[in-house]
Amino acid sequence: MALFLHHKKRTFQLGVWKMDETVDELLELLPDRDYYANAMLRFTAESRRREWLSVRMLVFTLLNEDIKIGYEADGKPFLADHSYFISISHTKGYVAVILSENATVGIDIEKYGLRIQRITSRFMRADEQAFAYADDLIWGLLLHWSAKETLFKSFKDASADLRLMRLDHFTPESNGTFGIQEYWTEKQQIYAISYLLFPDFVLTWLVE
Repeated sequence: MALFLHHKKRTFQLGVWKMDETVDELLELLPDRDYYANAMLRFTAESRRREWLSVRMLVFTLLNEDIKIGYEADGKPFLADHSYFISISHTKGYVAVILSENATVGIDIEKYGLRIQRITSRFMRADEQAFAYADDLIWGLLLHWSAKETLFKSFKDASADLRLMRLDHFTPESNGTFGIQEYWTEKQQIYAISYLLFPDFVLTWLVE
């Protein structure tokens, strides 16, 4: 099995699954094989089936229980028995899940890549500044993008305009926490985003 990371605290747990298995191998690992084999047929691409099954395998591994995942009209996931709040993310080669029994959560995983430099206008504000990690600005840009995706996933009525969120100025390290403020409500609340940097991806999460 390819559980890449398991991070467990008192109020939440998160995991990252490295997608090494084939579709058939994932079906063998999951309980209720027939259900998942039929449910995955909604996807035509093999890569999408692997991703979908890997998320279910990760949830099963974290909870040691097979709880089905549903989706709200806005696309946000929920567990069928509502036993945990859940957030899901995926990037090339990995899926990530965060779970909490009593707190709203969000998670985002982003693969390292130069493309982020071409789309900064979609998420960076004029009053924000990304700083380099290990002399590489890509990491700072990825953290800005990922943190805003995490906040967006955490709230039902969040704005999809990532420029309505502002990160505090911070110097990236291999892990840490920084503040992010939202500007789509009158409260303009500030939240704490936690993060981890790995050789080929960034991971950010929020537990409200």
